[in-house]
This record gives sequence, structure tokens and C-alpha cells, in this order.
Amino acid sequence: MVTYEPGAVTWVESLGGPLIVVPEVVLEAWSGSTGNDDAVDDYDRACAVEGHIGLVQIGSADGLVLGDEPASTAYLPAKGVSVRWSAAESEEAMLGRVDAAMRAASWEPELTWQVPGPIVLFDSAWTGEECRQQDHVRVDLEPGLYAVRAAYIGIDPQTWLTLVELRRLLG
Repeated sequence: MVTYEPGAVTWVESLGGPLIVVPEVVLEAWSGSTGNDDAVDDYDRACAVEGHIGLVQIGSADGLVLGDEPASTAYLPAKGVSVRWSAAESEEAMLGRVDAAMRAASWEPELTWQVPGPIVLFDSAWTGEECRQQDHVRVDLEPGLYAVRAAYIGIDPQTWLTLVELRRLLG
């Protein structure tokens, strides 16, 4: 069991829309929100994803949208899971319940995601260029095909979270 000390993980915040995970090789192709109501931009495409996860094409790769609610999100590499904070008394309470949440989760159907290498998690309103000056997390992933699944779970009356698991598929 891996434990996380409060302040040891980086949380990514949203301005109110979905977060996105973009392969670093196509990061500059993400245009975020242009502020033009007359045209569909990348942010609009991310907002159109229904449910907890979905893929959107970005240049030669796909990005993973973390939808449903603009929850603070941290990636826990030792578990291969993103934790989305819906409700908890503290960061310590949230992180301390991740193992129990993973065991009790009722996972939604998974999708497959071809990942060309390292990924960057950030607010989908920002451009790929802007994201490095905002809240973001870079994750070193091996290139390959990944199964992605999500679960929303209440561990106790005060602790509610969404888990998004990335699991590398062999072959």
C-alpha cells in the first residue's frame, strides 16, 4: 500500500469546465477556448464529452477528457489512477481512502487509448502552449495501448471521488 502525505501530490484545478489529458507530442495542437461563440473550438469539443471520460482527436493522437464535473484532480503514478476530488474533509482524508475506493469501485465500461508517450493533464480551456504556465501535471507513460475506466464512488458520507484508471495493455 502506497501512502501519500498531504501536499505530496499536485492537484490540477479547472476554471469550471472539463480537464484534459493530452499526449505531449500533440500538446501544441490543443487550441483550448478561443472565446469565439460563433465557432466550435477545442474547449467546446471537450465540453461535448458526456460522462466521466471520453476521447477527442488532437492532430495525430487522441486526448482523454475528464468530464462530468470540474473536480480537482491528481494523478497517482504508483496506482496508475487519477483521483478527482468531489467531497472530503481534507486532502489527507481523500488520499487515505483511494485504496478502499479502488476495491469498492463499480467501474463504468472502459475505452482504449493509444498513447504515444508522456501526457499532460490540464484545464481544457487553456491552449497547449498556455498550460505550462497554469496548473498542470506531466506524466511519463510508456507508449502503447491503454485501457481507461472510471468510477464515481462514495466511500463514506463525507468522502466522494471519481477514479480514472490507466492500465497498459500488453501486445
